[in-house]
Amino acid sequence: MTDRNVEMTQNVPQPAPDNVLFRATLKPYRSLTPRGFAALMMVIVLTCFGSALLFWSMGAWPIAAFFGLDILAIHLAFHLNYRAARACEIVEMTEEHLTVRRIAPNGRSEAFDFNPYWARLEVERVPDWGIIRMALASHGRRLAIGGFLNPDDRESFATALTNALASVRTPERA
Repeated sequence: MTDRNVEMTQNVPQPAPDNVLFRATLKPYRSLTPRGFAALMMVIVLTCFGSALLFWSMGAWPIAAFFGLDILAIHLAFHLNYRAARACEIVEMTEEHLTVRRIAPNGRSEAFDFNPYWARLEVERVPDWGIIRMALASHGRRLAIGGFLNPDDRESFATALTNALASVRTPERA
């Protein structure tokens, strides 16, 4: 799969015990590139500047300052959005371990470990929309994953992870 926000790899069957059978990096999708952001901010700045000049010429000079605040608020909102996009989830599976590592936008990381033989992927579907929630479950523990993915990416990830989990449970054929 070559989506920007889901990168998955699967190895060939019959791996060595420490080999990774499945690996996926889940990232929030952001459609606006840095260049697009610069162009958008330029349009916003020019529009606000033109509007501020118009109000200034009409004698309503206090309103011009509010256009500057608009620019700062929009820039701050995009800054927080791009900061949140640094978060990711890394799902790796070997024959003995299924590990989900979450990396927060500030770089802090936490890892969750499951036995892939017992783990199952629970999905919640809505007709005409697709998967809206996914969670790994095993021995009474549940871990929500991929909450920031869109339904199509959730579907492809769920299919790939379900197939990888099934490959661990089936006996190897010579």
